[in-house]
Amino acid sequence: ITHPVKLLLLQILEDRYERAATVIVSQLPVAKWHAYLDEPTVADAILDRLIPKAHRIELKGKSLRKRPDHLSL
Repeated sequence: ITHPVKLLLLQILEDRYERAATVIVSQLPVAKWHAYLDEPTVADAILDRLIPKAHRIELKGKSLRKRPDHLSL
């Protein structure tokens, strides 16, 4: 993710902060977001606007995308 995209994401989250709901879906665990964003200050700012009031749903178990052969189309 490029620096301008990180700043754009931060701006969107800032504009929506405490004004509107924001849904984010990711396969990357939140614990790895700092490393992925690779800019501690920007990562902190983004996560500060997401985490405090977040409702997190973490799915565990086998992938539902892997269908048994008898269910394949």
